[in-house]
Amino acid sequence: MISLIVVLAIAISIFLGYKTKINTGFFAIFFSYFIGCFILNLKAGEIIAMWPLNIFFIIFAVSLFYNFALVNGTLEKLSTQLLYGCRNFPQMLPFAIFFASTILAALGAGFFTVMALMAPLTLILCKKTGLHPLLGAIAVNYGALAGANFMTSQSGIIFKTLIESAGVKDLSLVYTTTIFITTLIIPLIVIACLLFFTNQAKALSNLQIDLPDPFDQKQKTTLWLIALMILIAVVFPVLHILSPQNQTIAFMNAKIDIGLLSIAFSTIALLLKLADEKQVIAKVPWNTLIMICGVGMLISVAIKAGTITLLAGWIGSNIPTLLIPIALCLVGGIMSFFSSTLGVVCPALFPIIPSIAAASEIPAIILFVCVVIGAQATAISPFSSGGSLVLGSCSSDEDRTDLFPKLLFRAVPLCLTASVVGSIIIFAIYQ
Repeated sequence: MISLIVVLAIAISIFLGYKTKINTGFFAIFFSYFIGCFILNLKAGEIIAMWPLNIFFIIFAVSLFYNFALVNGTLEKLSTQLLYGCRNFPQMLPFAIFFASTILAALGAGFFTVMALMAPLTLILCKKTGLHPLLGAIAVNYGALAGANFMTSQSGIIFKTLIESAGVKDLSLVYTTTIFITTLIIPLIVIACLLFFTNQAKALSNLQIDLPDPFDQKQKTTLWLIALMILIAVVFPVLHILSPQNQTIAFMNAKIDIGLLSIAFSTIALLLKLADEKQVIAKVPWNTLIMICGVGMLISVAIKAGTITLLAGWIGSNIPTLLIPIALCLVGGIMSFFSSTLGVVCPALFPIIPSIAAASEIPAIILFVCVVIGAQATAISPFSSGGSLVLGSCSSDEDRTDLFPKLLFRAVPLCLTASVVGSIIIFAIYQ
């Protein structure tokens, strides 16, 4: 009975967040308090302790550092530079949009920032070149998602932290890297199929992009700092995997923390006056932090109530083994159709994966990947983050009205089908 109440609370939080446009995290905290204190008889301090401080600090610190590149114009100029390089190959424009979005997001801009920056530019390029706006929307959305999944970018860090919280610590970097590579490959196949099997390659005309201004000194310094931080954050975990017995590498790997590293580099950036401090702090994604941490509290209540174990046991024993990866892919896609992958889907589903993996004997890495690719497939929905940002970037109501059904009835089924096929292939590879 308690588990049913918790499941209903999660569903109601998502529904109210979507319907009222109020941050889902507030509803989740509300239900965490009343279910935890008045049904499970937990102390108020125990509920407060469920606030995922580690996730909060990491997202805050990483976004703070990368905001320097956003505020001082480094990312905007970089996007123009990347697209300018494609001017002589207009047929490759969808791939240029995809990789430009991927690189910007991988450099720490995050999904929402890249979409806000690249979606308007993409739709303008679609009008200038004859590229179908649906293909442009899919390219920019997929690119922003893939880049954000990079191991040192926002989504990748959240995935790694959630995977570790689910009990898989030693292989969290391997799992996160696999998620990034998978979400890089599937979009390329989808874009290639759309480009070459819909005559879009022939329809594209010359690409006109003005020569962008060169990077100024602050922007060059920002790029060097980003490159250095990524190198430090990635090299020691990789070396530790390759040489686990080396004591020096093990010591350094244990001391490298992406959150603290980001604060250190933010301090250096402030001392170098690379951007205004107030603007950098203001651009921290506070809404995302509240949503992720609020839902995280409610999931902790669900774990305390035994709901997660119960749900995992049901999936592991009632769904045929061959269909479990597909089922999780579809569940992630359905949830993400109306809600956030980072704020709702992954915090809700990742905790049950180790139990499902144990019950079904399917490697956990398959299930983690399937949840993510399913959830991110429907992010292009007009009711989800990616689709809504694309529609918001349309220059007129007519364009918006025309693109809405295309995103809903073409892009979503296509991307979700590609993810289901990807789930089957991943399952075949790892089994």
